[in-house]
Formats: sequence, C-alpha cells, structure tokens
Amino acid sequence: MKIKTSGENETAAAAKKYAATLKRGDIVLLKGDLGAGKTAFIKGAAEYFGIYDVTSPTYAYLNVYGGFIYHYDCYRLSSGEEAEAMGLTEYFGGDNICFIEWAENIESALPQGCRQVVIEKTGEREREITL
Repeated sequence: MKIKTSGENETAAAAKKYAATLKRGDIVLLKGDLGAGKTAFIKGAAEYFGIYDVTSPTYAYLNVYGGFIYHYDCYRLSSGEEAEAMGLTEYFGGDNICFIEWAENIESALPQGCRQVVIEKTGEREREITL
C-alpha cells in the first residue's frame, strides 16, 4: 500500500493508522534517505500507543519508550555482527515492538518476518510511504 503525505503531521497520522496493525513482537524496518521522515513516522506510531516523547536515538543507538517501544538508529553500525556484539538484537521478538532505522546496516542480524516501511521524498514536504 502506498500513502502520499504533505508534511510531518500527515506522516504521523499515517503512522498512527499503521500502528493499529502492530502487535508485540513485531519488528518494523524503516528505509529512507536522511531527512525522509523515519523518526516522524515512529513518533506517530508511538502516539497511537499513548507515547509522546520520541526522539532520534542517533547517538545512543536505542531508545525505549513506554517500556515496550524499542527505537533503533543503526546509521553508525557497519554490520549485524556489530549489533549482536552490542546486545541490540537481544530485544528482537520479545514482548515489545521494535522500529529500526537504517536496518540495512544490520541486515545479517535481522530475523525473518520483519515488516517494512519505505519513505521516499517526493518534494520538500511531500512523501510517499510504502507499507
């Protein structure tokens, strides 16, 4: 399914609808260029669960919200082995929902059955989100 949005609020609204389809144990891989809106999408999804304090974990690799939303930023990782050595993969498949930005950097460590969201810039504020 493809959704077109104009601005961060519409991206967040689309993410809230998407979040209604998620269950604990799901792993969502977010793909898109820098500034595409991956974190904005995660903010919207978290709002569906009543969580409003989402920030980018760029320097921490992982932020946890509400005790069950795990938000990864793997931009600075170079391999799945590196993610495993840091203990980041221990939370996959647990009683949580994992959102992983730059998941392609740790592809070898990802389990089967992950969901994928692709966000493409189509203009300054416009995005096309593929679910």
